[in-house]
Amino acid sequence: MVEPVGNQYVVARPVYSENLFGEEYEKVHRYHKTFLDNLKLYFRCSSQKCKRIALSLLPIASWLPAYRFKEWMLSDIVSGVSTGLVAVLQGLAFALLANVPPSYGLYSAFFPVIIYFFFGTSRHISIGPFPVLSLMVGDVVTRLVPDDLGNSTLTNVSTIDEQKVMVAASITVLAGIFQLVLGIIQVGFIVIYLSQSLISGFTTAAAIHIVVSQLKFMLQLKVPGFSGPLALIYTLKNIFEQIEKTNIADLVTSLIILIIVFVVKEINERFKAKLPAPIPIELIVTVIAAGISYACNFKDKFKVDVVGKLEQGFQAPVAPDINVFQSCVGDGFSIAIVGFAIAFSVAKVYSIKHDYLIDGNQELIAFGLSNIVGGSFKGFAASTSLSRTGVQESTGGKTQIAGFLSAIVVMIVILAIGFLLEPLQKSVLAALALGNLKGMLMQFREVGILWKKDKYDCMIWLVTFVAAVLLGLDLGLAAAVGFELLTVIFRTQFPNCTLLANVGRSNIYKNRKDYADIYEPEGVKIFRCSAPVFFANMEFFKDKLIKAVGFNPLRVLRKRNKALRKIRKMLKKGELQVTPKGFICTVNGITESDEELDNNRIEELDQPTNMADLPMQIDWNSDLPPNIRVPRIDVHSIILDFSAVTFLDVSAVRVLQQTLKEFIRINVDVYIVGVHDGFLDKLERCVFFDEELKSSMFFLTIHDAVLYILMKKDMATSPKFQTNKEKGSYDHYIINTDGGLRSREHMFPGETKF
Repeated sequence: MVEPVGNQYVVARPVYSENLFGEEYEKVHRYHKTFLDNLKLYFRCSSQKCKRIALSLLPIASWLPAYRFKEWMLSDIVSGVSTGLVAVLQGLAFALLANVPPSYGLYSAFFPVIIYFFFGTSRHISIGPFPVLSLMVGDVVTRLVPDDLGNSTLTNVSTIDEQKVMVAASITVLAGIFQLVLGIIQVGFIVIYLSQSLISGFTTAAAIHIVVSQLKFMLQLKVPGFSGPLALIYTLKNIFEQIEKTNIADLVTSLIILIIVFVVKEINERFKAKLPAPIPIELIVTVIAAGISYACNFKDKFKVDVVGKLEQGFQAPVAPDINVFQSCVGDGFSIAIVGFAIAFSVAKVYSIKHDYLIDGNQELIAFGLSNIVGGSFKGFAASTSLSRTGVQESTGGKTQIAGFLSAIVVMIVILAIGFLLEPLQKSVLAALALGNLKGMLMQFREVGILWKKDKYDCMIWLVTFVAAVLLGLDLGLAAAVGFELLTVIFRTQFPNCTLLANVGRSNIYKNRKDYADIYEPEGVKIFRCSAPVFFANMEFFKDKLIKAVGFNPLRVLRKRNKALRKIRKMLKKGELQVTPKGFICTVNGITESDEELDNNRIEELDQPTNMADLPMQIDWNSDLPPNIRVPRIDVHSIILDFSAVTFLDVSAVRVLQQTLKEFIRINVDVYIVGVHDGFLDKLERCVFFDEELKSSMFFLTIHDAVLYILMKKDMATSPKFQTNKEKGSYDHYIINTDGGLRSREHMFPGETKF
């Protein structure tokens, strides 16, 4: 019964052990499905299930019939055109990161969008090239197809470009296969192993790689491609060695473009509530830069490097290179996971904002098919761009029809007007690529915030960043995931273990070190472990428990059994006499060592003490004969709070069983509280209970166990309490200020009564 008293409450109920609670409240029997049951259910076929599967595999069949043509079409058209223009420019720019000719970036901005239109579940993300993925593809291309700077004839350059395109397309198909397989086997949850701190540190490191990789285009230097650990350092070294060869026209152009883009993007961000749509600064500066370059003939006059001839029309589909598959399995998997993780996190943000659901497994399938098709048509890996998605959503995009229309804009450029971009300087594309990095570079600010919030997350960010910068994106990601999992193991292997005390004479128990007004029952230790207990941290848990109670139960037990052997031997020799006050030693100078007493039977010392053959029971905390030394202990009860222990493995159960027996054998009662459902069943299956360990040691809460211990103490010392207990009124008592129990008839408002 709960009685509210103002902003306080009074609870009246019996003291419950798990057994008593189970007897009073019958548990509803629930049938738990077995693996075979779930397997049968999964493969069961019905018309409704077939329809549901078809709709889930082809989401367009669900949302397209419900499309509000009059309300949404105009917004989707405006959004599609705006996003398409941005996609064209980013496709050209990010192709430089992938180390392939710019025109192939347009294929990556077209084919994946069309496929995602049919299979994707997000209504707002814009599919296409993403700088981090482009750079990861570029690393593979650089490693497998090194630049031949010494023999740069037209034929040789064309052959090398074809090889680069083939490698980029093959690694994209491989990444798509990984995504498709993961989606089919329903493991979309794999993205949870990439925490937000890891993704942030990784993308920031990728931004540093992007900046360095674009310097050669901004300065127009012949820098060979480096791959592997310290590739970024080698690239910077090579750039500085030939810095005097910088093309001033490219440098000035790129700096002007970069400043303009940063300023206008800042204006877009600050005044986004007032602007009807973001200012399309990338489009504006591209048109102006291409026009000036063409009119002033920058290519011949200043020897700048331009985009050059763009492939008109679409390429015929090609089969991927199996040799690339064999040598780049790790790279393909990394690209697949990173691409999906970034896209899914962005899609999740917009799904929450606009209140609809996305399916992680279906997203994997959609991205897998998008990359397989895109790679087959010589595109490179696609994900979602934050800036493009922001444009698509902020200009009014309602569905993926906006994405489809953006692909139409890209198609028009590929088929008809791509030649207008031929005089555009590559340094302009490099500046546009860097202009999209502001958000990623600003993530440096998260380090200080994470340090204040959670030092483990801060360390994950720093290790990820340093590893990705120095080792490269592929090895850096693997090292980061390994370190992240290591922190999880570290947190569980060394859990926070504390001693609790009663706060405010209520049913609240907190860390005894944090409060001044606390009550600790005499001889009772309340120990809390805040993590699962398993093979890796079982010994740590045991050590912390022994340290908390102040003695090692096994050592005390062995000392007592040694003392009993010595007492029996002395009684037999007449060296001890029994008196009403205890034992009296009649001789002096006994020097028999513990080793002699052990007699090579150390296992007998671990058994419960047996005093049945002695003329009196020994009080181990009283005075013993001078030559017998046994540690005194002032603890008679231990309460283990397992409310945060979500599971125990078999190894932990075995060690816990042995540890608890050691305490019980030295007359220290142990109680376990707050266990979750199924905990006792697990112990039953592990044969945990026996003559020494009984299920009656389990209680619902800490307070139940404390009151039970105090009632046992009062029953042992107070005849009045024993009489009340026999009448059945022992159920409702509270902790008194002196540590005893007070009847519920004499309680105050706000106190908890049991």
